[in-house]
Amino acid sequence: MTDFKDLVQMRRSHRKFTKEEIDGEDVKMILRAALMSPTSKSQRAWQFVVVDDPLTIEKLADAKEMGAQFLKEAPLCIAVCGDPMQNDCWVEDGSIAAISMQYQAEELGLGSCWAQMRGRGLNDGTSADTVIRGVLDLPENMSVLCVLGIGHKADERQPQNEDKLKWENVHIDKY
Repeated sequence: MTDFKDLVQMRRSHRKFTKEEIDGEDVKMILRAALMSPTSKSQRAWQFVVVDDPLTIEKLADAKEMGAQFLKEAPLCIAVCGDPMQNDCWVEDGSIAAISMQYQAEELGLGSCWAQMRGRGLNDGTSADTVIRGVLDLPENMSVLCVLGIGHKADERQPQNEDKLKWENVHIDKY
């Protein structure tokens, strides 16, 4: 097991993946991390849609104009969803679950990257929510926060540089 202090330094966004499939037990561990993540009032109201079909992944990547094309290279995508009417903290809860999955993926030696979908869309005004609802057959009340692309890393990234941490952004007692 990796020390958490090392894990947060090592985890970087990866947008290039090999074609190698992800082991089913690794997928289960990644989802386990999401299902164990803390939520507001312990509602655990998020929903996760796991996608490994390349054609479906391609449609997810095309749900917004820019910033999601890297998903087409990922052998696995996970859409993080919530119902805003059921949970007013769905964005926060989904964000915590998403980063928990990304840390678990890193600990397993896998790469990941977050593709923001909430508030994004196509140039014709179609929201990414609308596109993804159609692709994944989501109910109308469900909103999509992000889609995580996960796979075996096809690139190398240096760990976070300790010397570049913005300690000046940390304030004690007052701003």
